[in-house]
Amino acid sequence: MNWILVAEIGYTIIIFFVCLHIIYNTASTTKTLAYILVAIFIPVIGATIYFVVGTNYRKNKLYSKKILNDGNLLNEVREKINLDSEKAWDTAEPEVQKHKKLARFLLKDSDSPLTSNNEVELLLNGEDKFPVVIEALKNAKHHIHIEYYIFEDEEIGNQIANILMQKAAEGVQVRFIYDDFGSRSIRKKIVPQLIEAGVEAYPFYRIYFMALANRVNYRNHRKIIVVDGCIGFTGGINVADRYINSPDKPEQLYWRDTHVKITGPGVYYLQYLFICDWNFCAGQELPINKDYFCTKPSPKGRALVQIAASGPDSDTPTIMFSLLQTIGIAENELLITTPYFIPGESILDALNVAAISGVKVKLLVPKKSDSAFVGAAARSYYAELLDSGVEVYLYEKGFVHAKTLVSDGQLAIIGTANMDHRSFELNFEVNSMIYDEGIAKQLRDAFYNDLKDAVKIDPERWNKRRIYKQLPERIARLLSPLL
Repeated sequence: MNWILVAEIGYTIIIFFVCLHIIYNTASTTKTLAYILVAIFIPVIGATIYFVVGTNYRKNKLYSKKILNDGNLLNEVREKINLDSEKAWDTAEPEVQKHKKLARFLLKDSDSPLTSNNEVELLLNGEDKFPVVIEALKNAKHHIHIEYYIFEDEEIGNQIANILMQKAAEGVQVRFIYDDFGSRSIRKKIVPQLIEAGVEAYPFYRIYFMALANRVNYRNHRKIIVVDGCIGFTGGINVADRYINSPDKPEQLYWRDTHVKITGPGVYYLQYLFICDWNFCAGQELPINKDYFCTKPSPKGRALVQIAASGPDSDTPTIMFSLLQTIGIAENELLITTPYFIPGESILDALNVAAISGVKVKLLVPKKSDSAFVGAAARSYYAELLDSGVEVYLYEKGFVHAKTLVSDGQLAIIGTANMDHRSFELNFEVNSMIYDEGIAKQLRDAFYNDLKDAVKIDPERWNKRRIYKQLPERIARLLSPLL
């Protein structure tokens, strides 16, 4: 018997069924084709890659969003805030009236209300963020809810951990969710210390075999802090020393990032997301009372805030759809900052259409990515954007990690979601949508200030690059749905 022939036939049959599994369980056509190519042309390893990172949990439902304990209270809070949403639409400033379709989409798609009378503070880089966060944590009276993708066992991580333990000792309820992959450095020391001190701490989707688990593909990329139900933080800045640019460490890579502090009813949906994630991670039904939700307007607030969130549990890619709506509504200017730009055809087409229609579209990305493969895939999109009139800038001062968008100087988006497949489809993400000219102007000014440390790509020179530079980018783009 020719065992080699038998093995070849057996392997062919296996690959056939792997391809059938890919076709039936992968929604995106581009991802389907990419996985089939990998499975067929990279023997054994290709199929392994698919089953390790490609299984579609959107269909299998990672978890259900649940706040089960007190439905009456939650419905009461939701009803009040939704009524406020309707009033906001009827009486709001032009920035909301213009984006009414966007606001209604988020309310209908994910029950995310449009909240008024919020005080919003823009926080640029870790040196701005952490002092404000620490002050809020120290002043907590009832509870602290904190959820991070990366929480490192470093100076700032230990400083915040010590505050959490101190507040727990004072009787404040402290709950901490950490991504088991992104925050793996704290699992052995900081987490046990927190638990011993009375902090409730749970990993999001525990990983038992770090190198092999397909759960690595479904990360909780959110950065959320809620203090006493009325103060919330979100954005791109994780808890790690590298996010703090210190003049005492001139050799350190400059890290450019953006976060936001929200005070007022806009924190409601951040709290809702946290409790949903908590019930899943902890296996609990958190007893809910009115202390968890702020429905009172901030005395100093005038900003209208709405939260966009999505993940593998979502029925729709809410964040991607909200960005498509934002791009489509823009009339004059779109300012986009993202560290990872693998937009997919929908976002790419929307940006091209906007630019061709006369909207000034400016895209700021790192000159050098922290991932060579991701950087190559991102560069493959620039030529098409440049041909449509999009201006692409490469940030040179350090690494730009901010995920922001400013539309027509009226809408500011600050969040955790990159403009790539992973954020749109695989990760749990959250963006804050701030309908306020004041905050939009601050973020716009920050964008143009960042351009001083960036170089603008010249379309003619870019398109004349040699083939040996473009070919790896094209290959990376073919595999970009897998990134």
